[in-house]
Amino acid sequence: MALALRNEGSKVNSNINVTPMVDVMLVLLIIFMVITPMLQKGVSVDMAKVNSPTPMPDADKEDALLIAVMRDGKTYLGSDQIKVDDLTNKVKDRLANKVDKRVFIRADSRAKYGAVVDVVDNVRSAGVDDVGLLTEQTQANPANKKPPAGASAGAGTQ
Repeated sequence: MALALRNEGSKVNSNINVTPMVDVMLVLLIIFMVITPMLQKGVSVDMAKVNSPTPMPDADKEDALLIAVMRDGKTYLGSDQIKVDDLTNKVKDRLANKVDKRVFIRADSRAKYGAVVDVVDNVRSAGVDDVGLLTEQTQANPANKKPPAGASAGAGTQ
């Protein structure tokens, strides 16, 4: 009687099928690309560009108090539209239990000067002495131009 020899190992496929993994990764990439712009805090503002900004890393913190002044004069506290006259009381309420009483203002580069001054005045009326005006870093100068005197490479959003 002879033994029947079974050769099951020759039918095993040892190649890795990466197609499902690539499909999942592409779906995750698309989800992150769609969600990332929504993570911006507050409203979108076209801020003024400067050559040598002062870094303000506290403006990116989760509990930072941001006020946005749009070019049409509308004012936003975080992502909520607010009247400038109500700004003093709202800022007082938000800063009542905070140790760091600092407010950051993101003004549109084409906003009227008077609208920004009204916002700063109302913030100061709320008892805030430390007001940060946020700006953006200008783009790097082309190779054929020299940077202006005193210009320095600063961080991104201020």
